[in-house]
Amino acid sequence: MKCTRCQGLMVADDLVDLQESYLPMWMRGWRCVACGNIVDPLINRNRMVQRSGAMGLLKPDVCVPVFARQAKAA
Repeated sequence: MKCTRCQGLMVADDLVDLQESYLPMWMRGWRCVACGNIVDPLINRNRMVQRSGAMGLLKPDVCVPVFARQAKAA
């Protein structure tokens, strides 16, 4: 696999998220040995959404749980 940034060699890598989640979370991704570019399933999904123009269709309150909206109204 070639890097989309520098056309360098991409190797499989285990990526660990220690800061953004309550428990350490890991996923399989690809890392470029030349420039360090990282690609994983979440990055691919976000890039696909941006390219499709679907960001404008998403509402800011879509991810808010129902009980949080009810608490604001009370």
